[in-house]
Amino acid sequence: MGKNVALVLGSGGARGLAHIGAIEALEERGYTITSIAGCSMGSIIAGMYAAGQLKEAKEWFLSVDKQLILRMMDINLLSGNSLVKGERIIKELEKVVPDRPIESLNIPCTLVATDMIHSDEVLFRTGSLFEAVRASISIPLFFKPVQIGQQLLIDGGILNPLPLHVVERTPGDILVAADISGKDSLPIEAVYEPIDVEGKLAEVKKSGIPVPKSWEQQLRLLGKKVDRILEQRSKDLGRKVSFVSLLDRMSDIQIQQNTLLSLQLTPPDVHSVMRQYAYNTFDFDKAEQIIADGKKLMSEALDKYEKEH
Repeated sequence: MGKNVALVLGSGGARGLAHIGAIEALEERGYTITSIAGCSMGSIIAGMYAAGQLKEAKEWFLSVDKQLILRMMDINLLSGNSLVKGERIIKELEKVVPDRPIESLNIPCTLVATDMIHSDEVLFRTGSLFEAVRASISIPLFFKPVQIGQQLLIDGGILNPLPLHVVERTPGDILVAADISGKDSLPIEAVYEPIDVEGKLAEVKKSGIPVPKSWEQQLRLLGKKVDRILEQRSKDLGRKVSFVSLLDRMSDIQIQQNTLLSLQLTPPDVHSVMRQYAYNTFDFDKAEQIIADGKKLMSEALDKYEKEH
């Protein structure tokens, strides 16, 4: 059984932190990552690993909280094509891993972006690591696109969220996919969430604010009435879908389908998969749990592979 691995890290926002755990699982089982590829969040982890500084990257991500996330958002008020410039995020990442040429990294590394002008996949195997990362993470409408010559680059996940066909291969290696855009269905709570009156009352009481018994009874009655209204509305799901949530879900479905297509065209030997709804795109303050889940999922995928081989 081969122990050399060509590793591919998929796109998926904060779920990409699972890639750190996936790499830890591989190394603890004695596998050697001899080449790596990634797009979007997967490109960040791929680049940092290939630079030999995944440990430092993990420590930094574990320190990220909501306040730091907000400080890194350099709002782009002068442009109509994005919410955030994205420069401040790259500067923070460069404090952890200094920029360097991709071709000088410890192992072959391929980062993927999308050229929106020519509708092409763009592969970075040479040049500035963080220029490639910045292009690869450019979520449309959120991050400002990156212009390189006549190319206008956006998120690599638009065309290929799991770029299995581009990772460099060596004889006898195994192809491992860390997929964080697994097909899912929305939980009903996404369109109908019961009112937690008891929980809210407990929070108020814990704060020391006195709540008269008559108020408790009225709140419980009100909660039941509101709950019945929401439950009835949930039967007409279209009424719960907003313009923003519809666009977001359309993007999710596109990424899921493109991931499935990539898996069919280039089947990996090992396929670790995290469902897309497991964490939100910006759940970076949940790094510890996401990394742990990524490690667990990869360990399970390796168990299956080793049992069959």
